[in-house]
Amino acid sequence: MTNTEGHEAPRRDPPIKVLLADDQELVRAGFKVLLDVSDDITVVGEAADGAEAVALARSTRPDVVLMDIRMPVVDGIQATREIAATRGLERVRVVILTTYDTDAYVFEALEAGASGFLLKDCGPAELLHAIRVVAAGEALLAPRITRRLIAQFTAVRGAHQAGEDRLAVLTQREREVLALVGQGLSNEEIAAELTLSPATARTHVSRAMVKLRARDRAQLVVLAYQSGLVSPTPPGPR
Repeated sequence: MTNTEGHEAPRRDPPIKVLLADDQELVRAGFKVLLDVSDDITVVGEAADGAEAVALARSTRPDVVLMDIRMPVVDGIQATREIAATRGLERVRVVILTTYDTDAYVFEALEAGASGFLLKDCGPAELLHAIRVVAAGEALLAPRITRRLIAQFTAVRGAHQAGEDRLAVLTQREREVLALVGQGLSNEEIAAELTLSPATARTHVSRAMVKLRARDRAQLVVLAYQSGLVSPTPPGPR
């Protein structure tokens, strides 16, 4: 498309499609008002329970699902697990929104296939940022949901359940990169740590995801702890 002067008009990316899943209508309405004022985000559906969320995810193919945990019929963890396992929904990313920030919920959400985890009392800017980050393929955890919590819960569950054999497909460099992903480092930080270019670090992360059949970076964090590649942080003082 060109304008009257013959110059090509700038191309705009399509808006990020978001599905809202929460059993409280008022909560959904509040999120919808917030998201609808953003030019780059559009709400494509609303679900009042987990089963409806799965059905709408299949019909609307959203980029991001904002998923509550405690819902009737099917809870948010199971709904996330079903979405992650559904053929054709591989690119759908789930951000868990909840008032509960316990260790179990954090790890269960990531293990089920969630790409992000935020508390409902986060600010509007934090929520919008989370949607954009997760839609771009990155993982996101709320600042209060620290890696220490994930590590401690993984230790309780058995840190070596995936075993060394799960990592046998990785090269030594990819194992090093996976360990740093598990520690929460970005591609740029990994590049600096291993004296690589950011592009090379990104390539190693992508190859590790393919070899380990991880949906996204959040799944790599889970695998890094499950395999014992990253050691759980000792509990700090309460």
